[in-house]
Amino acid sequence: EQPFLNFKSVTTIGSTVPANGDVNPYGIVNVQTSAGSLEAGNVLVSNFNDAANLQGTGTTIVQVSPSGHQSLFARIDRGSLPGACPGGVGLTTALAILPRGYVVVGSLPTSDGSASTAKAGCLIVLDSTGKVVETISGPPIDGPWDMTSVTEGSTSTLFVTNVLNGTVASGETPIDEGTVVRIRLHTSDHQPPHVTNTNVIANGFPERTDPAALVVGPTGVALGREGTLYVADTQGNRIAAVPQALTRPTPLGGGGNTVAVGGYLVGPLGLTIAPNGDILTANANDGNMVETTPAGAEFQPFDTGAGGGGLFGLTVAPNLKGVLFVNDATNTLGLAH
Repeated sequence: EQPFLNFKSVTTIGSTVPANGDVNPYGIVNVQTSAGSLEAGNVLVSNFNDAANLQGTGTTIVQVSPSGHQSLFARIDRGSLPGACPGGVGLTTALAILPRGYVVVGSLPTSDGSASTAKAGCLIVLDSTGKVVETISGPPIDGPWDMTSVTEGSTSTLFVTNVLNGTVASGETPIDEGTVVRIRLHTSDHQPPHVTNTNVIANGFPERTDPAALVVGPTGVALGREGTLYVADTQGNRIAAVPQALTRPTPLGGGGNTVAVGGYLVGPLGLTIAPNGDILTANANDGNMVETTPAGAEFQPFDTGAGGGGLFGLTVAPNLKGVLFVNDATNTLGLAH
């Protein structure tokens, strides 16, 4: 088969830095349907750092149009959250849009940018105008790091990777306690989504604190064909699979089933599924995107030019002809095409 990442160039779409100076863009999600302030064809991007570049202190989500016009979708004030969010606000790669324009974003907050002050955080739910309407917190949510969503009828399902289970206590020594949590939400016309069910569906992913990256653990997640959830195991330098992710009643241990390890993978972070069903990941350590088949074959990587530490979230462009990605090195939105 032809690889999807058969690209020739990279175009910088625009800046992801809002007026308050937040940096370190992490999460990215396509706006597929216009609602409230959301315009179809744009992308939302969440920022993890504040203007002082302290990790786990970013409070903004920006909306960027295909032409690079940027607007503030939300600035979240920790003091006016309508529910619990242990530690406050530091917006992660976990970013999803539900029916009627509800936006869910993960928070893994710190008080001073250091892992020693990281707290469990929460998922923050906003309406289509960027107003916070609720939080989802408490076990088993503990450092929500990345997320994907899928909706069928009035039920939406979130798959959330968590990286703080025992991590702060263990420090830079890896500990195999990272999880994937499945959260079911009921979505209706008249009220915000509400949680109906929460299950840990996979555990045993390695995770650790890191002075440069704050924390390293299971990151990108995406639902592939036949209900298999793929997970970027950053610390293990591999892609894992969790079969029957929508229905499995008990957790799959050992960090899931290994699809691919090593090769062109160099600390995979963001993960998404290509139109051909292949798995696309963003390497933390060299700025390359890697395409891997569900059987584990890796294609020649695509160099985004972002360099080590530049990539985090990525998503297939709305026209299916490229991949949009955040560039942490330049605080911009890029398009590989």
